[in-house]
Amino acid sequence: MTRPRILAMVLAGGQGSRLDALTRERPKPVLPFGGTHRLIDIPLSNLTHSDITDVLVCVQYHAGDIERAVAGGRPWDLDRTRGGLLVLGPEQGRGEERSGFAQGNADLLRRMRHEIRQAKPDALLVLSADHVYRSDFRELIATHLEAKAACTMLTYDLSKTEAVNHAVVQTASDEPGAVVTGFDYKPSTPKGSVVATEVFVYDPLILEEALGVLHAQYSSGDDNDTGLGDFGDVLIPYLMEHHTVVAHPLTGYWRDVGRPESFLRAHRDLINGKVDLFDDRDWPMLGYTTTRVAAQVRAGAELVDSLVSPGCDISGRVVRSVLGPGVTVEAGAEVVDSVLFEDVTVLRGAFVGTAIVDHLVEFGAGSRVGVETGTRLPDPDAISIVGRQSVIAPRVKLPAGSYLEPGTTA
Repeated sequence: MTRPRILAMVLAGGQGSRLDALTRERPKPVLPFGGTHRLIDIPLSNLTHSDITDVLVCVQYHAGDIERAVAGGRPWDLDRTRGGLLVLGPEQGRGEERSGFAQGNADLLRRMRHEIRQAKPDALLVLSADHVYRSDFRELIATHLEAKAACTMLTYDLSKTEAVNHAVVQTASDEPGAVVTGFDYKPSTPKGSVVATEVFVYDPLILEEALGVLHAQYSSGDDNDTGLGDFGDVLIPYLMEHHTVVAHPLTGYWRDVGRPESFLRAHRDLINGKVDLFDDRDWPMLGYTTTRVAAQVRAGAELVDSLVSPGCDISGRVVRSVLGPGVTVEAGAEVVDSVLFEDVTVLRGAFVGTAIVDHLVEFGAGSRVGVETGTRLPDPDAISIVGRQSVIAPRVKLPAGSYLEPGTTA
């Protein structure tokens, strides 16, 4: 049989406003995960191991950061003469639609329709760049082609508490290829716990036709706003009404890390061995690799249930935390229930608890930020966020839930 031609689109263009100071000066997909990797590494690694080599990375916010992070596709062997990885964003001279910014992921698909058509794919795989999971997309695509569906969505059984942040899906059964019978986009009171993971396979011809119909119906006449919004606003409901939409359940681990509480929780899950990203040598996480020397743990240091990256220098106490490359924790200092990015310095006697700390931050001697959460999950209001290159002066005390913009001196 002839292999189906698959075009993948990685949607990496959003600002990620829910992460506040952490994405004030960078796009969400380049945020670190697990100390040594970036979020964009996850979908690109899944694509590489799924043998999908035609990849469009769609950008519009701090596009240069994304381009540097993907390095032309080299870490994933996607730097090819034919096919491979291509970064695309708004451009002048490509029509009014491509010159403007997308107002949602369905809107983006409409704006990129010429690139999709030119690739002539048998199936279009669309995925986000801010989720933590492992998936062999070949299984999802096989379900889609066998069902002859207009759209196939990768689904995950989460929890009703967290489902409010996602599209809640009802299906005719739990089997791959089951018809989607209900779809509720970010409901206040979810009827179930199965959600769409924002990984979709579309029939390209049906998709283009649907986007054209919806654009004609919802557009205000301004090419900067096609009226399509996100996939859950009008696109998926339209496809369900006029075509067949099916689901393919994802097993293993999945989490959207676009909010501070979910970002911290995913790192806690990683520490506790619940995340299956780094366990299989035949499915390695590819991407950015640090050139730092091995971490140093000095006499008297205490490390408990934590991950420490290369280049760290630890003399103090680190508990249930993830430290990025080059972090220093001096003697008498404590870091608990936190994620620290690169080159953070925690000086003697300082305390950092239940915090997400951007790179090049310094905590002065004897300062205190946040609280210790313990083994329970953190209250979102108790999470402190410290923007990059901030300085907390010696002996300054900041309460739980503190928020520092990049470059703050406190």
